[in-house]
Amino acid sequence: MRTFQLLFVPLAFIFLLFSCSPSGNKEKTTEKQVQKVAVAVNAEATLLLKYLEETGDYVNSRNFPSLIKASVVHDELAANNHIIDLRSSEEFKAGHIKGAVNVSFATLPEYLETKIKPFEFTKIVLVCATGQVSSYAASLLRLNGYGNVFAMRWGMSAWNKQFAENFWLKGISSEWENRLDTTETPAAAPADLPVMGTGKTTGEEILNERFRKVTAEGSEVAVITAAEVFASPEKFYIINFERKDKYDSGHIPGAVRYKQNGTLGITAEMQTIPSGKPIVIYCGTGHNSAFATAYLRLFGYDARTLLYGNNSFMYNHMVKDEKGLSWLPFSEADIHNYEVVR
Repeated sequence: MRTFQLLFVPLAFIFLLFSCSPSGNKEKTTEKQVQKVAVAVNAEATLLLKYLEETGDYVNSRNFPSLIKASVVHDELAANNHIIDLRSSEEFKAGHIKGAVNVSFATLPEYLETKIKPFEFTKIVLVCATGQVSSYAASLLRLNGYGNVFAMRWGMSAWNKQFAENFWLKGISSEWENRLDTTETPAAAPADLPVMGTGKTTGEEILNERFRKVTAEGSEVAVITAAEVFASPEKFYIINFERKDKYDSGHIPGAVRYKQNGTLGITAEMQTIPSGKPIVIYCGTGHNSAFATAYLRLFGYDARTLLYGNNSFMYNHMVKDEKGLSWLPFSEADIHNYEVVR
């Protein structure tokens, strides 16, 4: 159990310790690791944090992120799985997985509530062009209680080369490699989490309200390109969602590193993410950051995941250090030649 019970002590100020690295894997203390924080958390954020923890703490569980390989989806085509394709109707008609149904991102809640019985399926697999929109959607659904939802890694780009040519193979780039920074940027000063203003009085009601609002906004508001970020990185609060050795090897100027299993749902860490500035969160491939973006947007942050992740701005660097740093640069080897239905 995390220390959310501290939030319910009836004091004007609450002192929370920042989380530290596990024993045996300690990291050097930086300015980001402030000893104590004297910041109160608004009521709705407190209720939502507590509710998400009580219902499984998904973002800190072994199921996060819920990704599935295209090869597994292909091998299980005859299984009791349900494939939902989130791409546009035009893209869907141009080629899709056999048995897949085309559902728009914004209508996902209605589809799951009225068109199917989700838990009658072993798996519900979400697919899109790149794997990032489906990751974003899968995270929202998991957080809302749909425990059998998965996102297909690399999207349709992994299914057949005809899709990869227009997305992942086109999205990889080394254009901004010469602007990588290796200095560590401290986190922002702790502050309150966003005020969501739902007017609801229970964590479940707040989650329901936020889930519907975030899905209704569509997926476009939750993604951003490397060109947009590098044009004016100072406009954003940039979160590097990677291991420290990867961060130290080169990151977007001004990016602050946050731990993948030590940030979301941890109040003291989330308080250092400013609510009044657009957030860009990125990782190696954009999958993990899309899952994290969904969590932050549920809490009212203006968060966006970087399309294609590090692959979109430092691809050659990733290829060069692929083995040493366990990078995942997308390549032809990730593309299958599976049949598509038109």
